[in-house]
Amino acid sequence: MSGAGTEQSAGATLRERLLRASLAHVAFDGWSETALEAGARDLGVDPAAARGAFARGSIDLVIAFSEWADREMEAVLAARDLGALKVRERIAAAVRARLEVCAEHREAVRLAISLLALPVHAPDATRYLYRTVDAMWHAVGDRSTDLNFYTKRALLAGVQLSTTLYWLQDNSEDAEASWEFLDRRIGDVLKIQTVRGRLEKLGVGQPSLLRLLRQFAEKGRRPAA
Repeated sequence: MSGAGTEQSAGATLRERLLRASLAHVAFDGWSETALEAGARDLGVDPAAARGAFARGSIDLVIAFSEWADREMEAVLAARDLGALKVRERIAAAVRARLEVCAEHREAVRLAISLLALPVHAPDATRYLYRTVDAMWHAVGDRSTDLNFYTKRALLAGVQLSTTLYWLQDNSEDAEASWEFLDRRIGDVLKIQTVRGRLEKLGVGQPSLLRLLRQFAEKGRRPAA
């Protein structure tokens, strides 16, 4: 491995260690420099080095959390045999897996959503929501490259967001109410896909809603500058 590659790997490892340590403090201090510095102290890391690892502060911490949750979700799905499941069951498994890996950090998820909801963070929110649903589709074996590539991801973004918000308020045993909600939302998406297919057969063309969803997907797909 080259020196640059080794340095990047070491930086990524430090970021993940700091993220994990900081999570213990986020529920009390929010996604803040205070939480980051507390995590750094727990690890015996120089606070200045910790701040350098997350140059934009809170938002970079939240992004690291999102990336960590995506990786954990992918690992869970990779260990499962999804081949015998229907597509809707695979997607339900993906959404559920990502929420379950965050189960111990529910307050951190709540605070992350609040931070990402700020207008100044809209580009990051869109980009990382898109990356999450893209990771989900890839993890369940989707390899589409046509218009469905965009609509699948855009529609799943709505399912992911609405289910996450429901899950944050869910006090049912083993979050069963959330999984029932998730199944209903996926059913709604399948209805939209059916309507789209009928419109195309009638020669109506691409509905305006789906054009907007494709634009959303394209925006989220652009790499960070």
